[in-house]
Amino acid sequence: MTSTFDRTVTPTRPAHRSPQVLRWLGAYTASTLGDSVFYLALSWAAVSGGTPAQAGLVMAVAAVPRALLMLFGGVIADRLGPRRVVIASDAVRCLVTLGLAATLFLASPGLWALAAVALVFGTVDALFLPAVGALPPRVADRDQLARVQGMRGLAYRMGAVVGAPLGGLAVAVGGTATAFGVAGLLFAFSLPLLSALRLRPLPREEEARDGTALRGLADGLRYLRGHPVLGPLMIVVLLSDLGFVGPLNVGLAVLSEQRGWGASGIGWVLAGFGVGAGAASLLLTVKGHVPRTGLVMGWTMVVGAVSVGALAHLPQLPLAVLAGLSIGLLAGLSGALCNALIQTECDPAYLGRVSAVASLGSLGIAPLSFPVTGAAIGAWGPGPVFVVSAAVCALSGVYGLAVRAVRRAELPKS
Repeated sequence: MTSTFDRTVTPTRPAHRSPQVLRWLGAYTASTLGDSVFYLALSWAAVSGGTPAQAGLVMAVAAVPRALLMLFGGVIADRLGPRRVVIASDAVRCLVTLGLAATLFLASPGLWALAAVALVFGTVDALFLPAVGALPPRVADRDQLARVQGMRGLAYRMGAVVGAPLGGLAVAVGGTATAFGVAGLLFAFSLPLLSALRLRPLPREEEARDGTALRGLADGLRYLRGHPVLGPLMIVVLLSDLGFVGPLNVGLAVLSEQRGWGASGIGWVLAGFGVGAGAASLLLTVKGHVPRTGLVMGWTMVVGAVSVGALAHLPQLPLAVLAGLSIGLLAGLSGALCNALIQTECDPAYLGRVSAVASLGSLGIAPLSFPVTGAAIGAWGPGPVFVVSAAVCALSGVYGLAVRAVRRAELPKS
């Protein structure tokens, strides 16, 4: 089954000049910065308070509700409307994070408090992530969606460039409590911008509100399974995330601790990654179209996997930052192209559910590997684990190149 919504391209206001797009982008940027600061603080607090395996377990707690509830979060986003769901999600994350900051200022509750907050975050993320992925077609016309996705990528990468060093600085100056407090304030900043959004109705939007939640979920999965591009893209996303997410979360924190880089070292490597990925998103924002999109996406995944494997074998921080820059540029371009294809290929009536499936890999299933990653690094060291991860990342690109519909997929010209 392929998308049936109107694909006619008409002259529209450029995305960067649309007040609606800019409001959405500002809210998304604030929320992304908050996420970056929060997860750096959570990772550092967990590594400092326990073993690598325990730290991996704390980070994995958030993945359990995400993995269990993400698909239904997509149904809720399509039914209730993504703006309402995103506002509620950011409000809850703001309150919970500020509450944890206050608790850490007053006491030392231990790893159980971190795990409890991670559990709440995972539950809220199961609603937030599909909803935020369904917003772009409601604030921009289809011929601008690739550029909007590039802008979203820039905002997301700015979370790494600015958020990670900001989180590391907050930890260094005032401890993890200060870092959690900064994250909570960033979530709060997104709320008035989201409240000011006025979304456009979409064709067939009412269909998502008919029937039960299970029926809506089954309908979305049938649509995805029958789509020649979107179905294989979900496998590409899952394989890439399985190889990438664990090392860049648990593995990087362990590397920084073992080599004496400290919390700021994590921030600088992630900042290098963010700069490279931001450059890839900027390319998509400016051009709005990359010729032979599917082919470029597959090859950048394969080549970028080499840098993932090299990261664990670079003992000096400046070299590790350069490796992060290379990973960001190559993997960031492939990820931005993949997300742009999802936005432009998907019928908007199903976008919440399709976004849920795409997010399930990176933020639901892949984080379940955190305890395994931590235990493997503890047993064999980071080198072999990063090499295996690089092989999985390369496999995702090879699979994308092997599927004809994905290899020939193209972004629309604006």
